[in-house]
Amino acid sequence: MTTHTVVVLAFDGVRLMDVSAPLEVFATAGSGYEVLVCTPDGRDVRTSAGLRIGADLAVGAVAGADTLIVPGAVDVGRCTAVAPETAELAARSGRVASVCTGAFALGAAGLLAGRRATTHWEHAAELARRYPEATVDPDAIHVRDGEVWSSAGVTAGIDLCLALVEEDRGPDAARAVARDLVVFLQRPGGQSQFSAASRTPPTAHPVVRPLLDAVVADPAADHSAPVLARRAGVSARHLARLFREQTGATPAGYVERVRVEAARMLLEGGASVTGAAARSGLGSDETLRRAFARHVGVTPSAYLARFRTTVADPSYA
Repeated sequence: MTTHTVVVLAFDGVRLMDVSAPLEVFATAGSGYEVLVCTPDGRDVRTSAGLRIGADLAVGAVAGADTLIVPGAVDVGRCTAVAPETAELAARSGRVASVCTGAFALGAAGLLAGRRATTHWEHAAELARRYPEATVDPDAIHVRDGEVWSSAGVTAGIDLCLALVEEDRGPDAARAVARDLVVFLQRPGGQSQFSAASRTPPTAHPVVRPLLDAVVADPAADHSAPVLARRAGVSARHLARLFREQTGATPAGYVERVRVEAARMLLEGGASVTGAAARSGLGSDETLRRAFARHVGVTPSAYLARFRTTVADPSYA
């Protein structure tokens, strides 16, 4: 097996897990990967958590890399400050990947021009504002556009690096790493960063809040607009207006999101596509497929395939 060199660019203020997660994934993948940490001047750096990271070499000493990983920082200014080093390393690398706000370093280095990218949801709007030549997907776990990859916040760096291992060595190798790290398995890149609950603005409205809780408590029950309206003692039109004001969604839209979330959990627990559709309240396989396409970005069968091996493996815990 030929050696695949992975270079991680570290700098003062870098987020610790943005560095450690890629190191762990590629180190766990075993022989065949050479993982090096470089810093702008070859000196040790201090992370945002206060831990010092030792450098293997300086940026200028990196002859080349098969994969360059650019981690992020809480202060995105720390990321844009290493744009020259990022551009220099990228010119000598086969593929480039950012973790979290590391996408700002890629953007400042001109690597996102004409490409799709993602970052932590909290910084997605700012990334799009600063680099309008990029198409920012604020919802994806990770995005690949050619040989440029980017990922969402912190732990999404694990998903990204597992996807890189899968590209290099296949899905079985990625699953083996996931099992060793006790990670359930890399989430598909197009999967949403958010659950249905976290997408919904908090509200204590006396009409809307009980309905939201009832839908979450029993997604498969009858939550049609007329039923919800009768339960709340208001007209369907008034209920729709209240939902828009309080959640930014229609009653039907909220119910569908909760049911998709329930179906995802059922699939992860080993249910079949048909079983997940029925038990989540979505009904048919086709309805589940369309809802997954809208909210998750992958088909239910593809999502299920991601989890089948690990769920069935008794050594996985």
